[in-house]
Amino acid sequence: MHAWSSPAVPAPGVPGPAVRLHDTASGELVETRPEGPARLYVCGITPYDATHMGHAATYLAFDLLNRAWRSAGHEVTYVQNVTDVDDPLLERATKVKVDWVELAERETELFRQDMQALRVLAPDHYIGAVESIPLVIDLITRLQEAGAVYQVDTDLYFSVTADPAFGGVSGWTRDEMLRIFGERGGDPEREGKRDPLDCVVWRGQRDGEPSWESPFGPGRPGWHIECTAIALEHLGNAFDVQGGGSDLIFPHHEMCAGEAQVADPGQPFAKTYAHAGMVAYDGEKMSKSKGNLVFVSALRNSDIDPMAIRLVLLRHHYRSDWEWTDDQLWDAVDSVGQWRKALTLGAGAPAAPVVEAVLAALANDLDAPTAVAAIDDWVASTLGDTAHGLADTSDPDAAATLRPLLDAALGLEL
Repeated sequence: MHAWSSPAVPAPGVPGPAVRLHDTASGELVETRPEGPARLYVCGITPYDATHMGHAATYLAFDLLNRAWRSAGHEVTYVQNVTDVDDPLLERATKVKVDWVELAERETELFRQDMQALRVLAPDHYIGAVESIPLVIDLITRLQEAGAVYQVDTDLYFSVTADPAFGGVSGWTRDEMLRIFGERGGDPEREGKRDPLDCVVWRGQRDGEPSWESPFGPGRPGWHIECTAIALEHLGNAFDVQGGGSDLIFPHHEMCAGEAQVADPGQPFAKTYAHAGMVAYDGEKMSKSKGNLVFVSALRNSDIDPMAIRLVLLRHHYRSDWEWTDDQLWDAVDSVGQWRKALTLGAGAPAAPVVEAVLAALANDLDAPTAVAAIDDWVASTLGDTAHGLADTSDPDAAATLRPLLDAALGLEL
């Protein structure tokens, strides 16, 4: 599967600091220490509807990580999946009477367009669940050999107790896991399971559903095993960061880690787990099931500048939960106009302290709001100085310094 076209990323002017991230598993701020290229896996979309702001906030968060690593001098290997066969996709296709392949292809293409418009750097490997089936089969076979897979009817399940470290990603108690498992794709009450928390790795063929041949009989992959197999194939184990929305901490990332760590004992799936907060609208988390969605494509089609959309997202720390409002969008539209006006002047308030502040903020757990505030202050000073005559301390090359920084570090082309 092909990704979208990445924008060229200019050098920020000076090297950025080492990047620190909040690690969900330890609850601590940790310094990322890539050995060779930094390795990043971010869980992708299930393409049964358009990209909403919750999606955009997550992918922009890890775009900032990608850029911060690059500013610090690292090459980056970035992998993202597309769950292009799964229950929600099949259910939506049936409901709207559209072929599931056609629906997946259409919505994946719309996602590509949205990401390109928002100037999100494309993954190096963009892998669909369907094309990953040979990898999944190989991984399930390894788990079988480790005694960690068993059969219930025509389905195969992963035994979570096979991983002694199970629970280490989320830090949740068993009771907490059981309360949420059924709401997030699990089947805790399935008869024949050894443990209510065990997850399906191969779903045997059902009438009216697509299936593929395997040594286990016809069927299709479970949700978690898909990401595990793709990440291990393209990044190996102990890769630098596993990323996604906070709703993936459990069960998805917990299950992925368990499967990988049983397949390769003694090796962690990822060194660091980073998670983006949830975006609400009309008082509730933005979700397809509730229908309270603000779509990136709808805003773009309404002639909203994608840089203003991106700026709204940048003004919220990636780990925070927050609520989208139209007022934030109009404020960002005005800000983008002011920023462009200040940059058009060429000269302005001194740029060097701004460069240092922006790179330091992003290296400190991707603190985009602090970085944006530094730019806001520079714009206010520059436009204020212009109104009263440029100060003696004005920087004649301020715009030439800050334009590439805004692009490289924040992804804003102004």
